[in-house]
Amino acid sequence: MKPSYEVDMRLDVEVPMRDGVNLSADIYLPRASGKFPTMLMRTPYSNNDAGSVEKARSFANSGYVCVVQDTRGRWDSDGEHYPFTHDGEDGYDTQEWIGRQEWSSGKIGMAGGSYVALVQWQSAPHRSEHLTCMVPRAICPDFFSGLIYPGGALQLNVALSWGMRTNARTAQSIDYHNWTEVFSTLPVVDMAEKAGRDLGFWRDWIKHSTYDDYWKAIDVEGKWGEIAAPAFNMGGWFDLYAKETFVNYNGLRKEGRTPEARQSKLIVGPWPHALSKSRKTGDIDFGADSHVDLDTMEMRWFDYWLKGEQNGILDEPPLRLFIMGANQWRDEHEWPLARTDWQKWHLHSGGSANSVFGNGQLGLTEPGDEPADRYVYDPRFPVQTMGGANCCSPGIVPWGPYDQRSVEARSDVLVYTTDTLQEDMEVTGPIKLVLYAETDGPDTDWTAKLVDVSPSGYAMNLTDGILRARYRESRTDPTLLTPNKVYRYEIDVGVTGNLFRKGHSIRIEVTSSNFPRFDRNLNTGHVPGMDTEMRTAGQTVHHTREYPSHLVLPVVPKV
Repeated sequence: MKPSYEVDMRLDVEVPMRDGVNLSADIYLPRASGKFPTMLMRTPYSNNDAGSVEKARSFANSGYVCVVQDTRGRWDSDGEHYPFTHDGEDGYDTQEWIGRQEWSSGKIGMAGGSYVALVQWQSAPHRSEHLTCMVPRAICPDFFSGLIYPGGALQLNVALSWGMRTNARTAQSIDYHNWTEVFSTLPVVDMAEKAGRDLGFWRDWIKHSTYDDYWKAIDVEGKWGEIAAPAFNMGGWFDLYAKETFVNYNGLRKEGRTPEARQSKLIVGPWPHALSKSRKTGDIDFGADSHVDLDTMEMRWFDYWLKGEQNGILDEPPLRLFIMGANQWRDEHEWPLARTDWQKWHLHSGGSANSVFGNGQLGLTEPGDEPADRYVYDPRFPVQTMGGANCCSPGIVPWGPYDQRSVEARSDVLVYTTDTLQEDMEVTGPIKLVLYAETDGPDTDWTAKLVDVSPSGYAMNLTDGILRARYRESRTDPTLLTPNKVYRYEIDVGVTGNLFRKGHSIRIEVTSSNFPRFDRNLNTGHVPGMDTEMRTAGQTVHHTREYPSHLVLPVVPKV
């Protein structure tokens, strides 16, 4: 039986950084003599909130020293808060400080989700000898493509609502804003100011709308080879970082600096950003098995790496995935799955795929000389976000799976649906839409959403993506379009793990907005975020022998 320790606390301990700034840490220690491994959680959300205190005491009860630190410029820590930029060096300096303390065994694990996971990845390439393992939940390695500008479009809801909540030293309420008005403000660069916040980082994010040195400095993707600590990654199919969780896993598993780092693990469930808090996400109850105890899994990981307990965690397959539709967990060994049958499902119509009442079809046969589908995208009346992989204010924009039929009733949404499936079909992996399309202006957006349609007609969103046309070839050197010219676009539609049941249908939606999850493309070709002019765009989607628009589905064969 494991010992359970009483807990001593040392509050508001100053930890010095290399530039003279002191960061505040609350330290929870087992009431016993000797040296202990340390759990480190660095947070902008207050090291004294109930969740942090409860988790810290639980670690100390289990024989770990737990250090919970306010990040720079937040709560009791000195300095100026500016997202992402100081967390690598501050994390390293904190780890080195811990390693010098009389209660430290010299081994450190890091825990936490979202920004509290971000700080783990940021510090890891700095190579503190004390950082031994990590459990990052729900975060990306690349903050340009993974958070602020996926597909080149500003991820508006997350960037603004999170930025406004965390811009000051303490938490800021955003509950009384008229968010319909706030999100409609133009130019976008003035949006935070019009909502009453002076956010220097918001203006910087809008200014840096391409992948430049500003973003490269905080991108971990090119630094896997610097990381020695193994990571147990945790994510959700409806988390905004769903795809990036797999990027983290593969990056460290394949390129980590040490054999230990290359033994990283991953679990993904049918969860939103908060992960396994309920068996229900959005409209859907995924069953009792979908709600799992991630804290217990995390503790096994730490006990193995930090205490040397031979608990068998590395004998288990590295991937654990929840397959929706079947509502079952399954162990896997690689991502994408080696047995995947990559199938092309072609877009078809008689030229009227507009709305769910149109004649759009999705099938395995290649298209003939079919008429194109057309619609008008007016940024004054964008398609509204209806659930999906959103964060971090569900009262403003809902998270998770919801019925998409209200979206699909619009004439500016093209809807392509398979025939009713005659047998179960599992789709697990990354989703891609290859779209041959044209617009009558210098720039526009293309969006895609994968949907599971039940026999009742309920249309459950699974995953979606966006591509800002000027970024079709490069995220560093955007190029505008020649109006009315057909271009080939590859739209990253995200990742999923879903069993489409017999009697269901597979659907893809194509349109040009998903607002306010993403900002509106104003179709002018002007500098993003600085424009107030709007124009409507005439959109054309082709599906012919010459221009075979198709959806690439990772179909998993039956065992």
